Amino acid sequence: MMNKKILIEICVDNAESALSAQKGGADRIELCSELGAGGLTPSKGLIEYLTSNLQIPVFVMIRPRSGDFLFSRAEFQIMKADIFAAKVAGAAGIVTGMLNSNSTIDTCRMKEIIDCASPLPVTFHRAFDMVQDQIIALEELIELGCSRVLTSGGSISAYEGRNVITELNNLSQGRIIIMPGAGVNAQNISELIETTKCNEFHLSASSQSPIKVKNYNEPLESVFPPSYRITDNNKVEEVCRTANPLTN
Repeated sequence: MMNKKILIEICVDNAESALSAQKGGADRIELCSELGAGGLTPSKGLIEYLTSNLQIPVFVMIRPRSGDFLFSRAEFQIMKADIFAAKVAGAAGIVTGMLNSNSTIDTCRMKEIIDCASPLPVTFHRAFDMVQDQIIALEELIELGCSRVLTSGGSISAYEGRNVITELNNLSQGRIIIMPGAGVNAQNISELIETTKCNEFHLSASSQSPIKVKNYNEPLESVFPPSYRITDNNKVEEVCRTANPLTN
């Protein structure tokens, strides 16, 4: 029996990274702003540009600020407006997550979010790793109609949380996609595939960009650094080749 192709999703926060991810063979991107803050909602202009210039699906992060996942009434209204804007701009999916003050899934608001996103699939992001009981949370997300869960198994990295991810994938029984993310790379993806039996993986595959400017104002480098993280198409290619050796 032929193994199912492993889908590679690359998280990006700028156009250059998105184009590099596609060049390296990524199957999908998760588009954010501010990956250093865990990913925030990207601009409408960026969404429109990439949905028009990529041949792979663009899933859009909806997160109005950094920090926790307990959002105010105003932030919730902004999230719904951003989902509508992302749909109009051509997004293929929505990535988001909301928790209650006791670190459980905010099922009431997530139901409204999923209805707002329809017919686009919704990924519940790593807010899932902050809940107290991931098994209960998983069943709640299945009941809500979420398409997938991005998780490190509640650990710093997916590799460290691989046993929990395996349990979650076993419990899912095909009712929802379990997508490991955090620290996934070409060196550990083969073991993660073998251990967890998951078919979708999430990573950044990034490197530090070269410094392109000269005569930079050095005292302000800590405020406006001349270098930034960018997707490395060679790293993407290596991950794709390792994950799917028979298709490369």
